[in-house]
Amino acid sequence: MLRALIVDDDDGIRWVLSRVLTEQGFEVVEAADLATAKEASASDEFNIIFLDVFLPDGNGMQALESGVFDAPVVMLTAETTFDHAVEAYRAGAMEYLPKPFDLDEVRELVERTRPKSKKASTPSEIVSSKPEKTLVKHQPILGKSAAMQQLFRMVGRVAASDMTVLITGESGTGKELVAQELHKQSPRAACAFVAINTAAIPAELLEAEIFGHEKGAFTGADKARAGHFEEADGGTLFLDEIGDMPLALQAKMLRVLETGEVQRVGSTKTKRVNVRLLAATHQYLQDKIKQGQFREDLYYRLNVIPVHVPPLRERRDDIPELAAALLAQAAEELNITAPILMDDAIGLLQRFDWQGNVRELKNVMRRLAVLTPGASITMTDVALALGNDEAKHHQEDDTLSGAVHRCIGRYLDQLGYVDVQGLHRHVLEQVEPPLLKLVLDKAEGNQLKVSEMMGLNRNTVRKMLKHYEIDPTDYKR
Repeated sequence: MLRALIVDDDDGIRWVLSRVLTEQGFEVVEAADLATAKEASASDEFNIIFLDVFLPDGNGMQALESGVFDAPVVMLTAETTFDHAVEAYRAGAMEYLPKPFDLDEVRELVERTRPKSKKASTPSEIVSSKPEKTLVKHQPILGKSAAMQQLFRMVGRVAASDMTVLITGESGTGKELVAQELHKQSPRAACAFVAINTAAIPAELLEAEIFGHEKGAFTGADKARAGHFEEADGGTLFLDEIGDMPLALQAKMLRVLETGEVQRVGSTKTKRVNVRLLAATHQYLQDKIKQGQFREDLYYRLNVIPVHVPPLRERRDDIPELAAALLAQAAEELNITAPILMDDAIGLLQRFDWQGNVRELKNVMRRLAVLTPGASITMTDVALALGNDEAKHHQEDDTLSGAVHRCIGRYLDQLGYVDVQGLHRHVLEQVEPPLLKLVLDKAEGNQLKVSEMMGLNRNTVRKMLKHYEIDPTDYKR
């Protein structure tokens, strides 16, 4: 018999989880505190444990790290921060599940535990030693959106690993911040983190920067110099915009990844280095491979663990928190009092498309911190700080057409790169139900009035109501 332990002081959480787990064929034991959970775990074996972080008599994360639970553990927390995600995986959690959670995700998690009743063995790539520190003092990566929670989980899973990570995402999304956090949370945190933007250095100098050079190797090389691989020995090397690396240099990079040895420019000797490599790009490398501009074998060497950082327009719900944090940071750096963001200002920030992503938002918040004349930031202040026609359009276009344009634009952004078939019907099915409900409310549930107001045949209206399962009697007064 499969058994599950639910440890949470919230009756509602325990009830929902218990119901789902019972449907999945589990015998469920509930505990509202750590003491009861420890007693249950000591006397019974469980296939999976759902454990809340903050409990009345202690911290679930600390209890997990102490090793009192001998089963795969899913950490539950309402504190959906990057730190909690990383700490959960570091403590030994099988998964990190932010509240409120998706019940389908719970079902998927319990499916993973069916073949085994003990903790899953640690992958061979994971380094077993743990750094002394626990939480990151500063949290540069913010976001409670589903996209960011997925990113937090991925970073938390691979932070303690030595595997190569390829970080993708548009310019300004914070790819280097992700690389820094991967380093900070790894056993290499006490050693160097060396970052280089391969697109910012001339091609003829890039090889010497990365691999180093001997004295006299080329004009101007008046002394020997260690390259970035040697500087990062024992630590982490981050190569930003790897897609811009010249093909000849890509071949040498591939050899380093295969052998773990670097050779300075102008030298015949090689030196062994112990470096974890992180790479990032805003380009679609598979297109560059087809164009013959990027080596396919190097791509597969780099893309061991792919991590994607979503653009800001795909996580608009994170903008208020991000804007407030960046505004406070700017005010602290400038030694001024941070003005207050008004609701209409936040609304305009959320509607803006942010082609420059978080980097652009950061610059705008610095501008607002300096230029806002009063103690609060209004929509007008934001429009002026954005300083372009699109911002004015967002501010001034309060027509139905403008609102529809913005909403459908956001909806298409959420669809991302998915190849949607029948987009017209897809959008109609999002628009027609709220329109029907609004007209029904105006017509007090009278279908004849609804058909007249909408300019549609009464039978058409009846079919629409049936299709969308809308009961017109709910709107009668």
